Amino acid sequence: MSTMRAATVKCPHCGRANRVPAAAEGRPRCGHCKQPLAWMVDARDDDFTEVAERADVPVVVDLWATWCGPCRMVSPALEKVATDLAGRIKLVKVDVDKNPQLSQRFAVQAVPTLLILHQGETLARQAGAAPAPALRQWVEQTISARKG
Repeated sequence: MSTMRAATVKCPHCGRANRVPAAAEGRPRCGHCKQPLAWMVDARDDDFTEVAERADVPVVVDLWATWCGPCRMVSPALEKVATDLAGRIKLVKVDVDKNPQLSQRFAVQAVPTLLILHQGETLARQAGAAPAPALRQWVEQTISARKG
């Protein structure tokens, strides 16, 4: 098992800082006001299963690269979607250059490539950048179709 990382997330409701682990049971909530927190983490070849596939919420996977302009454009849009849908999704970012096994596993031919996974199953996939409203619609349609 890899060493688990945690991110510090500022609660949008009360402003308190919270440590959010990369992998955990349930969904992160603010320790102070108990509101859902955005769950945004990085994953690597060695911890992707634990971080992304075992999550009990749908996971939006951003397969990106540091040299990619559209990746830098879509990143803040994805973070907005993760914040807007706090408690409903988890955002997992994977740098394809540092994680060749995941890049190969998901047959990444262009970056950014976005996936929506639930319990390891790919529910949706799209390549290229899109604005936050379009990404949110894509995510919401995918996760509501899964429930239906």
